[in-house]
Amino acid sequence: MDFLKTLQIGSANQGVSTGTRWIAATGEIIDSCSPVDGKKIASVTTADKDSYETVIRKAEEAFMTWRLVPAPRRGEIVRQVGEALRRYKEPLGKLVSYEMGKSLQEGYGEVQEMIDICDFAVGLSRQLHGFTMHSERPGHRMYEQYHPLGITGIISAFNFPVAVWSWNSMLAWVCGDVCVWKPSEKVPLCAIACQHIIAGVFRENNIPEGVSGLVIGGREVGEWMAADTRIPLVSATGSTRMGKAVGTAVAARLGRSLLELGGNNAIIISREADLDIAILGALFGAVGTAGQRCTSTRRLIIQEDVYETVKKKLIAAYQQLRIGDPLDQQNHVGPLIDKAAVQLYTDAIEQCKKEGGRFIVEGAVLSGPGYESGCYVKPCIAEAEPGLRIVQHETFAPILYLLKYKTIEEAIAIQNEVPQGLSSAIMTLNLREAEQFLSHGGSDCGIANVNIGTSGAEIGGAFGGEKETGGGRESGSDAWKAYMRRQTNTINYSQSLPLAQGIRFDL
Repeated sequence: MDFLKTLQIGSANQGVSTGTRWIAATGEIIDSCSPVDGKKIASVTTADKDSYETVIRKAEEAFMTWRLVPAPRRGEIVRQVGEALRRYKEPLGKLVSYEMGKSLQEGYGEVQEMIDICDFAVGLSRQLHGFTMHSERPGHRMYEQYHPLGITGIISAFNFPVAVWSWNSMLAWVCGDVCVWKPSEKVPLCAIACQHIIAGVFRENNIPEGVSGLVIGGREVGEWMAADTRIPLVSATGSTRMGKAVGTAVAARLGRSLLELGGNNAIIISREADLDIAILGALFGAVGTAGQRCTSTRRLIIQEDVYETVKKKLIAAYQQLRIGDPLDQQNHVGPLIDKAAVQLYTDAIEQCKKEGGRFIVEGAVLSGPGYESGCYVKPCIAEAEPGLRIVQHETFAPILYLLKYKTIEEAIAIQNEVPQGLSSAIMTLNLREAEQFLSHGGSDCGIANVNIGTSGAEIGGAFGGEKETGGGRESGSDAWKAYMRRQTNTINYSQSLPLAQGIRFDL
């Protein structure tokens, strides 16, 4: 496969890097196997404690220099990273698709998202602004400013092998931080490819070694990062279970954590919805990336007057889905990441049936020509009640639950009653319904959309959710503040020392 050679992926690869230098490691050797065809792509040597320590030490050293580089100059480096990603968009997009299993269009889209966040970060590098305020004391000036924080530890998940890293790293870099990345061990080659791409940019610009560290490994490496007092901020994306462990470890040392965890996302479909838009939004949300997005649509809350119509349209749409090799752009749905994910899918289907759910589009594990990896499944639809345990649970697979409602108040209550709070949407042409959904008493999620689905966020807005989703915010808006420390400054330019609150302390 030519794209592997272009991205400098060999049959055996080191999994530890300081950004411009690969570090010898003696950790476990893991194989990356594609869920597309079940074939081994390459092997990777993971981090051991010594190589991890080397990366952290280099990051500490690099921070002392990198933080002093003017922010617009840091932005220029990120601009060049964006240009390099443009040049490598096709091979990197193919690797994302082949190693993770998402469609080729989604693979290209993920790299485009990296390019977009680079563009955003370049502009941000000239807008790291503070605030000024009036002092109650004469001859005093007060203001706030933001300083680089230090090392940003990034723990990313398999479903977005490169984009989520870029959300964190590009913003952290322009803020003056350095980064250490632990990608999912299920997709290590995507991370290695990114490291090769940025290494070229860093070398050309004489960027100090250590600004962009990489430590590939399993749970143990994540535990090292969470407990490491040298890492003031750990940004972790993954399951709620993982996030609770990371958040607890980081909090125990009074560090900061930025958590992007599970989602159990719903679309409310009103009787006054444009049903063509609603069906398309629900379809992509439910089956895109084979249901393995944190923003995937898992529940459709449908007004009873249009319930049967929506159900029939969905069944017809699901019958047209093409499942197969994601590098073939004629296919809509690729494989799940591995056989463990397939087991979770089949377990959820059985649990739904035991709890009384009724499948109107049956699920199945596919076999035969083209499905040799054992990771391909049929997207399925079940009619269910909102209170079922399986409906309250996030299953990372293409299983969609249909729920019925009478009033908009009931629909919003159903939407909010799950433990997760990431993405939500309403399909309606009724202004009052839309505004009620977006009001204080409406959706309790970090993302709330009208007449678009739950899946697919632009980088300009802050991304993240509430409740068991973790409360973190990444990407756009003012998410950059998470990567910096805030400082209040008061300057006395008078010839006396008046105290605040009118306190007198005369000798």
